[in-house]
Amino acid sequence: MAQKGFYFDMTACSGCKTCQIACKDVNNLDVGILYRKVYEFEGGKYPTPWSFPLSIACNHCAEPKCVANCPTGAMYKRPEDGLVIHRREKCIGCRMCLWSCPYGAPQYNSKTGKAGKCDGCADRVAQGENPACVDACLMRCLQFGDIEQLRKKYGGTADIKGLPASNATSPSLTVNPSPPAKR
Repeated sequence: MAQKGFYFDMTACSGCKTCQIACKDVNNLDVGILYRKVYEFEGGKYPTPWSFPLSIACNHCAEPKCVANCPTGAMYKRPEDGLVIHRREKCIGCRMCLWSCPYGAPQYNSKTGKAGKCDGCADRVAQGENPACVDACLMRCLQFGDIEQLRKKYGGTADIKGLPASNATSPSLTVNPSPPAKR
C-alpha cells in the first residue's frame, strides 16, 4: 500500500492562510471549524526573537489514534492509499476521535452533532488531482503524494517544535523546518 501524505516547506511559507481558506471552502465548513490550520509560533526575546508558520491538517498517520479509539468504525484507514477517512453516517458524535488525536485534526460540529476532519480531498485524489490546499498554496510550499517519495525527495522531519513527538502516531508528514522550528 502506498501511504499518501503531506510535505510542508516551512522556509517558503508566508503564513497567508490561503491553504486554510481553500480547505474551508471545498469542505463548506461552518464558522469556527477548520480542517487545515495555519499556526504561528513565536518566542525568544530581544535581540533574538523568532517566529514560524505551520500549516497542518490531518496527518493520515500510520498508527492513527482516532481510528483505534473510534467505537463505531466511523474513522478508518483506506487501504489503497492510507488516507484516514471519516464516515459521517456511522459517527455518533462521541468525540473520542477529537480526544485521541494529538494533532487536533478532527473537529466537532455542534449543528450536526458529529465530527469531521480532513480526508486529504479523497474525491479529488481519486480523480488524480491534488487536495485543494496544495493547489491553492501561493508559495507552493505544500505537496501531496506518496510519503516515502516525498521524504526521499525533500527530506525533512515530522518532529517540529509545537507538534507532539512523531513516534506516537507515525504521521504521514514531512516538514522542511525553519531553524527556530527544529527541536
